[in-house]
Order: sequence, then C-alpha cells, then structure tokens
Amino acid sequence: MSVDKFSISLDAELADSVRAAANEQGVSVSTWFADAAQAQVRRRNLRAALDAVAAEDGPLSAEEIDSLITAARQTSQVILGAEGAA
Repeated sequence: MSVDKFSISLDAELADSVRAAANEQGVSVSTWFADAAQAQVRRRNLRAALDAVAAEDGPLSAEEIDSLITAARQTSQVILGAEGAA
C-alpha cells in the first residue's frame, strides 16, 4: 500500500484532544486522522448518493430519513482503531 504524508497545523487545544482521543483508542495519531478522514469521505459519498436519488425521485421525507437512519444504526458496527475500519 502506498501512502502520502501530510503536514497539518492544529490549534494546540485541538491537537491535545486528538492525541488524547488516539491514545484512548489505542491507535497512532496518523491512524486516528486516517479513520476520521475515511469517515468524512463516506459522509461525502453518502451525501452525493442522496443528492442523486433526490434528483431522480425528489427529496426524501422526514419519515424516510428517520427510517434510513434507524436502519443504518441497526446494521452498523463501530470499530475503533481498526485498520480499514468501515
């Protein structure tokens, strides 16, 4: 697997919170950021998919959204700090 290195700057308080979160999960800061980035990409892709559905079928109703969220929560697994976590 190839990797790209990033250099980022964070407010000191946020940096401390990130280090603490990574430590609590037993992962490196790099893994913690990769997991966070992966979650953001999934949210972005989900938003694009929902927008595509809305363009074809019209926007989802509040009830449809609640139903989808409930179904997702029932079938989701939270895996902290796992390589390739979904």
